[in-house]
Amino acid sequence: MTAQVSLERVYLKDASWESPRSPLVFTENFQPEVQADINTRSTRLDDDRFEVVLTVTLRAKQEGGKTAFIVEIQQAGVFAVEDLEGEMLQRMLATLGPTTLFPYAREAIDNLTLKGGFPALHIAQVNFDALYMEALRKQQEQGQGQDQEITH
Repeated sequence: MTAQVSLERVYLKDASWESPRSPLVFTENFQPEVQADINTRSTRLDDDRFEVVLTVTLRAKQEGGKTAFIVEIQQAGVFAVEDLEGEMLQRMLATLGPTTLFPYAREAIDNLTLKGGFPALHIAQVNFDALYMEALRKQQEQGQGQDQEITH
């Protein structure tokens, strides 16, 4: 049998926006240093359906380390998966799922940033395959079992 993966639903699970220095932040030249944290996790819903949640947190700091804004998005999707087990299933959930969800998360972040009064951010594409391989390498170095949560 051939493995099949289909996306059943995409949804915004959680969104958070904070601009603690508004409106003073708008009087400064906006050339932030942006730090991005990306995390994925998956949960089995039933025999062949999984929820994948991609969490993206961006912190924009101005000169002197002053926070301009913090935005966090949890973009989620329900994936139907047939004929995948073990490591292949784990890899699909940690790579294909987040890769599929990332454009939706990027759009949500862009929308919140614009509504917060800041210019659009251009968030680079993320290579979830590379993140997955790096997480596996770290787990092997630490002698841990495989974990479905990948953090970058």
